[in-house]
Amino acid sequence: MFARICLFALLAVSASAATIRLYLKDGTYQLAREYELKQDRVRYFSTERGEWEEIPLELVDLNRTRQDAAEREAEVKADVKAQAEEDAAIAEAEKQVEAIPVEPGVYYIHDTKLEPIKVAESKMVKDKKRNVLKIMSPIPIVPGKQTVELDGESAAKRIDEKRPEFFFRLSNDERLSIVKLTPKKGARVVETVELVPVSNEVVEQPVEVASFKKMIADQLFRIWPEKDLEPGEYAIIEFTDGKVNLQIWDFGIGPASAASDAPKKRK
Repeated sequence: MFARICLFALLAVSASAATIRLYLKDGTYQLAREYELKQDRVRYFSTERGEWEEIPLELVDLNRTRQDAAEREAEVKADVKAQAEEDAAIAEAEKQVEAIPVEPGVYYIHDTKLEPIKVAESKMVKDKKRNVLKIMSPIPIVPGKQTVELDGESAAKRIDEKRPEFFFRLSNDERLSIVKLTPKKGARVVETVELVPVSNEVVEQPVEVASFKKMIADQLFRIWPEKDLEPGEYAIIEFTDGKVNLQIWDFGIGPASAASDAPKKRK
């Protein structure tokens, strides 16, 4: 990579040096490889004609010539710097990819440390009140609702960053998303699932967080929120629309809630 940067810089500088614009006071310029002052004349090597030529000094705008040369040199340096930063970013990305295990899952990289996030155990909780209403109704017009929940009010994995980045290695071609969990007593709701009567259409309603997703290798993605996350409970989910086959990796932003940390009273 260093050799590539040096070669790029050498070519850029060489190209810049080969095309000096020797400005005249009438606004035109001559393309020169180099030039020198000779008392009342300017001697320059014309890149157009391939020979040395001279022109009266009083016709040459030296200030503009030098300013243009300085600006073009600055552009070359900026290009070299940008190329170096791009190469460094590519090298860092390749290094991160190599560090991620081949096993499917979610991985959080923080301070160059790779931290796998455990899969959470979820459960389906029925809305008993709605089930009763549905049974009492002669025609099933009341949709049945259930919730996918995680036990506990706080995730064990806590993250201090407001905009964390995760690496996600998929096992199948499924969707992935960051979702905000809804707290309730003793649990966190991942999503609401509704079975539409007659059509039996399954409608899933997670609270998705606007996120960026980038594929960086085969079946390997980087995912991060578009905006800072507020303190609370979140999860990354892998799913297929309409099949309720969630895989869930939960985490929290900021400290765990006081309710979940409080010792339980003995009966």
